[in-house]
Amino acid sequence: MVFLEKGELDVIDGAFVLVDKNGVRTQIPVGGIACIMLEPGTRVSHAAVALASRVGCLLLWVGEAGVRLYASGQPGGARADRLLYQASLALDPEARLRVMRKMYEYRFNETPDNALSPEQLRGIEGARVKKLYQLLAARHGLNWKGRAYDPNEWDCADVSNRCISAATSCLYGVCEAAILAAGYCPSLGFIHWGKPLSFVYDIADLFKFETVVPLAFRVAASNPPDAEGVVRRGCRDVFRQYKLLKRIIPTIEDILSAGGLSMPDSPTGSLPVALPEEGGLGDAGHRC
Repeated sequence: MVFLEKGELDVIDGAFVLVDKNGVRTQIPVGGIACIMLEPGTRVSHAAVALASRVGCLLLWVGEAGVRLYASGQPGGARADRLLYQASLALDPEARLRVMRKMYEYRFNETPDNALSPEQLRGIEGARVKKLYQLLAARHGLNWKGRAYDPNEWDCADVSNRCISAATSCLYGVCEAAILAAGYCPSLGFIHWGKPLSFVYDIADLFKFETVVPLAFRVAASNPPDAEGVVRRGCRDVFRQYKLLKRIIPTIEDILSAGGLSMPDSPTGSLPVALPEEGGLGDAGHRC
């Protein structure tokens, strides 16, 4: 995956290029890229979108560092194998429970009791999350009254809740971008269920208390005039610092593998990689 910003994406002389304001062309190997993240300041021609679609490269229109996801092209590169895999896990009660246990283990660094039901796992998770919020608030000297806010009365929420909401919204953007880039469905969740972004919430929860929630409490403690804006810019920097987008997809693969089901074979007629990666010239010491 690559991020592109401040230029026009086009097909010129048969090449997929990003042209900056000075007319300098940067060639993009679209056939060997799974996903292009289009950050602010980009424009895309019809020819560029058509070529990206033909070679199975997903285009995502995002905010800086993926803090928002505004629109997406065709997820999965004209393949359905990962979507079918995710659906088979989500619809198998035993496989789904194994995935839920793996998510719990990833978040809290301990293996849950095999006898626990999905409802019991959710209850234990909820209690631990409440405790984490309390600990972080106490660490920053904040008067924490619990996680509560009304989207229709945003200004009525305290600064801590507003900062957390802004931070998690940024995290949802980058997680949804990664999920779509890998060919999965944002709505097929395991712990969360029945919402358009259920799987996004599942994956975001794995990283929330490592990245954006501590940032939100730090900003709330300083109480700047534009707290939400400070949080969004802070999330952008945190995502880059932790290389979060690079970590999300391998984590998804690891979490889903706990379900114990095998990935289905590629469907007949699925689109292959347009430009297969061949062996390089020389050994590793001779490569750029």
